[in-house]
Amino acid sequence: MIVFSAGVFVKSLKVAKLQDQSPQLACGGNPQLSDGRFVANEVLAWFNGERVSPMAEPLAFLGKDEGRGTNDEGVVLGTSEGEKWIDVDLSIQTVRAMEGESEAFRMLASTGKWAPTPTGEYRIWIKLRYTKMSGGKKENNTYYYLPNVPYVMYFYQGYGLHGAYWHNNFGQPMSHGCVNLSIADAEKLFYWADPQMSEGQWTVKATAENPGTRVVIHGTTPRT
Repeated sequence: MIVFSAGVFVKSLKVAKLQDQSPQLACGGNPQLSDGRFVANEVLAWFNGERVSPMAEPLAFLGKDEGRGTNDEGVVLGTSEGEKWIDVDLSIQTVRAMEGESEAFRMLASTGKWAPTPTGEYRIWIKLRYTKMSGGKKENNTYYYLPNVPYVMYFYQGYGLHGAYWHNNFGQPMSHGCVNLSIADAEKLFYWADPQMSEGQWTVKATAENPGTRVVIHGTTPRT
C-alpha cells in the first residue's frame, strides 16, 4: 500500500482544479481537437529526428470484456468490487492496474526522459483510440511527429498513458512526459480503465456518471 504525504494531497487538490482548464500540449497532443479516429493518409512518422514506421491500419475494436482480459481463474479483469486505480512507479518504470489492494496486472513503461512525467494523484479525464502527437526541436534532435498514437488515456492536461509503436525500450525512460506502453499492454489497460466506452466509440470524456480511473504517479525517474 502506498502512503502519500500531506504535501502530495495538497498538490492533488490543486491538480483537480487544473484539470478543468484547457489542456496544455504537454506531450504534443491536443485532446480537445482530436476525435479519436484513425487517419489513414498519415504515412510519415518521426521520433527524435529519425523516421519511424507509422501504424499502417487501425486496430480491431474489441468487446469490453474481450479487451480487458481475464485472470488465472478466468474472471474478467475490472469486475471485482475493489476500486480500480493505476499505480505508476517512475523509479522502476512500471504500471500496475489495481483493484482495491489487489494487483490485477502489471506492465513495463517508459516515462519522461526529455521532459518529466508529473507526480501526484490524477484521474483519466478523456480516452481516445488514436490521436496525433508532435513537438520537440529539430536543432537538438528531439523533434517528433507521431500520427495515430493508439489507446490514449489523458490524466492531466496533455499528459497521458498510451501505446507506442516507435520504440520497444519499455522499462527505460523514453518519453517527452507521457507514460509509454507497448501497444498490447496499452490496449489491455485502455479497455480495463474508466471511463468506459461504448462499442464503436472513438473517444469518451469522464463524467460524474462515468468517472475516470484514478492514476497515482510516484518515485524518481532513473537517469539514463
